[in-house]
Amino acid sequence: MLTIYGVYRSRASRNYWMAGELGLPFRSVPVIQAYRLADPQAADAPLNTRSLAFLAVNPMGLIPAMDDDGLVLTESLANNLYLARKHGGPLSGQTVAEEGLIGNWTMWAATEIEPHAVKIVLTVDKEIEKTPEGKAIITAAAAALDKGFALLSAQLGKTPYVIGDRFTVADLNLAEVFRYAMSQEALFAKYPAVKAWLETCHARPAFQAMMAARELEAA
Repeated sequence: MLTIYGVYRSRASRNYWMAGELGLPFRSVPVIQAYRLADPQAADAPLNTRSLAFLAVNPMGLIPAMDDDGLVLTESLANNLYLARKHGGPLSGQTVAEEGLIGNWTMWAATEIEPHAVKIVLTVDKEIEKTPEGKAIITAAAAALDKGFALLSAQLGKTPYVIGDRFTVADLNLAEVFRYAMSQEALFAKYPAVKAWLETCHARPAFQAMMAARELEAA
């Protein structure tokens, strides 16, 4: 059985969403980020990214990790590409060209969008977005994201989804990266096609189920 290590309030959300889209049974092993604990090495500490038991799975000490019948993968976006390729269906590339486009858009999101979007979500999570330091971080990150939003908006002007007329793993991967910037209402207002696309992605039942589990975890 597929095993996903991580918590819903992490990049593991991408893999939980993908498993839901594919209707895959999976075992979830909660692994919390060590920085969220006062003493991750305490005897009574929950399983976390510095626990020896988890480091045996991913020596880098990062979540998520995924074990599919002995094959261990540790990059959240690549995990989804693997699941799409293995299980096929409409979420996967149907041609070599589509496979190439899915990989291209995913790597683009990881390298050009996520570094800036993460700065935004971390600043908001730390509740310092209204401080001078926080405002400076968000302003710079939003400015850096503008070019990427423009590129995706242009693509969505050609096709309803990232690579064509159907939702694929490319949309899922990009939606999980762009979600980090959702607090920037002005940026999404400037690019309504991106906003509408993200809302369409988030309306999917598998995403809704993943977010419901995330809310329960937060509680």
